[in-house]
This record gives sequence, C-alpha cells and structure tokens, in this order.
Amino acid sequence: MALAALLVLADGRMPSGGHVHSSGVETAVARGLVDGVPSLQRFLRDRLTSGGLVAASLAAAACSGWSAELLDAEADARTPVPALREASRSQGRALLRAASAAWPSPSYAAAGARPHLPVILGLAAAAGGCTPTEAAAAAAHTSVTGPASAAVRLLGLDPIAVHAVLAALAPEVDEVARTAVHAVEQGFLGRRSSPLLDILGAAHGCAADRGEVTLFAS
Repeated sequence: MALAALLVLADGRMPSGGHVHSSGVETAVARGLVDGVPSLQRFLRDRLTSGGLVAASLAAAACSGWSAELLDAEADARTPVPALREASRSQGRALLRAASAAWPSPSYAAAGARPHLPVILGLAAAAGGCTPTEAAAAAAHTSVTGPASAAVRLLGLDPIAVHAVLAALAPEVDEVARTAVHAVEQGFLGRRSSPLLDILGAAHGCAADRGEVTLFAS
C-alpha cells in the first residue's frame, strides 16, 4: 500500500483540471434537477453507480497492467457523448502532466498525449505504488467529489452539509471500487451508463457550441 500516493491522487487539489468541470451538475442546476442537498445526493449516487463504476474499472485495469491502447478504446466506447469524451481527455492530459512530475514512468507513453482520465489515473497509481483496489477507490471517489464541489459553487450550498453527503456515500464508494476490481480480476470492465447524465453532458456541450456562457467546461 502506498497510502500517501493514494491521498495525493484523490486530493481535489491535484492539478488534473477537475476544478473546471462540473460533470453535468451545471446543466442539472440550470434545469432545476439539482436545487439543494437532497437532490445533489441523488445526482451523486447516480453518477457514482454509472460513470464512477466505469472509471473505477478502467483505473483498476490500467493499474493492473492492461493495455493502455485497449483501455483507451474501451473508454471511448463507454463515453458516447463527444463533449464528455473531450472532458475526460482534457482532464487526462492535465493529470498526465502532474503524474509525470510526481511519479515518472515509461508506462505513460502507451496512453498517448491525451489519455482518458481514469486510464492515466490507473497508470499513475501503479507508478506511485498503489494497488488496483486503491486506484479504483480513487477513481470512484473523484467521480463524486468533483461534482459535489461544483454544486457548492453553483448553488452556494453549505459545504459542511455537502461533505456530510460525501461521508454518507463513502460505503457506496468502497462498494463500487470492490465491484470494479472484482470485474477486472475476471477479465471484464464496468459498463453501466446513465442516459440522464449523457443528456446533460450533451446539452452542456451544445450550450458551449452556441457561445453561451458557462462556468464549467463540462
């Protein structure tokens, strides 16, 4: 176990570009789907059990030594919305730069210059001495902490109440990580999706294409 490396990877201050992405929360707020702490909790749970599971399995597989090229294609296949693929690669590129400085490794080359976020996260976790379970936990954790932080900024929510929501979701984050690792050990990757989150991601991308002002890139 490389506990310190895991904490760095899961830290919201890690310069992976996540602070400029809301993971759909901005559009959900604009459409009245998220308007307070209870609705935010439902949103985060949906994200955790869909995109969070996929990200956790991709990170665990990358940490386990699966082909980065294969995982890149699998990440594309599991991200049908072009705007969300772009967001994942944008954050992945930022994390690649940070990881290259923190834990240099020749394994990053196979991921390309703009890897998907969970793939480079898994490779960075391996370079930092973390296990696949720890890589999956970091991916699952960041799948909810990023949008939670965005919701605080968008709605002016009490950060203490939002962190209480994250604490309440912690057992589910652990379960998602365990599920992802078990699948990877059996040779499979997570493939759950959320049509609503895909629609929100596409809507946000269309708003940006129309030149509408948004606080977040996704």
